[in-house]
Amino acid sequence: MKQDVHPDYHFITVVMTNGESYKTRSTYQKEGATLNLDIDPSTHPAWTGGNQTLLDRGGRVSRFTAKYGGFMKK
Repeated sequence: MKQDVHPDYHFITVVMTNGESYKTRSTYQKEGATLNLDIDPSTHPAWTGGNQTLLDRGGRVSRFTAKYGGFMKK
């Protein structure tokens, strides 16, 4: 294996949006750095199942539903 090719892998502190923090290993900045998250699993709708609505711009959603609606019915 080539020497001095891989980045430094060290401990950093990750601070989530609600103030909780944890230590993990990363190549981010230097040893002991703090990474403040703007989006994390406790707040993002992709993980929380938040209220997501589809905007029907130009009838795209309704055209899709009309074309493929039969596949989604149970």
